Amino acid sequence: MSIYEMTANLIDGTPKSLGDYRGKVLLIVNVASKCGFAPQYAGLEALYRRYQNDGLVVLGFPCDQFGRQEFDDPNAIQQFCTRNYGVSFPIFEKVDVNGPHTHPLFAYLKAERPGFLGTQTIKWNFTKFLVDREGKVRRRYAPTDTPEAIERDIVALLRRSHPATAH
Repeated sequence: MSIYEMTANLIDGTPKSLGDYRGKVLLIVNVASKCGFAPQYAGLEALYRRYQNDGLVVLGFPCDQFGRQEFDDPNAIQQFCTRNYGVSFPIFEKVDVNGPHTHPLFAYLKAERPGFLGTQTIKWNFTKFLVDREGKVRRRYAPTDTPEAIERDIVALLRRSHPATAH
């Protein structure tokens, strides 16, 4: 199965085909509003604003599997992201990233880019996956890897894909 054959619900419940992002560089992140890494929302938004015209899309997937650090109410999640960090990139409904109810997208991402020592388990919020324009999962980043620290990898993928359009 390809990443482009999958669907996920946006935070408002609207189904969204990931095929709509074909040809884009994707940074897919499991996020949580009450996590100590939540300030990374600011860096993710900055990357999105800086490079969206070059083909970058950040996709945020709230997850409540690590320390119950996400709101139950989808509106509260959306308001938190918008009010505190000005998030304009797509935020999806809460998903499981581990266990028997793992969302198919995260099962795919983990299989394509296992973590340390080959583990497929996501250890915490703000694990990031970088996907190229062809849908290939290129990199997996730890929660401690800040958006600023991975910007170089994003720019390299944007340039490699479309040399004339990247900054």
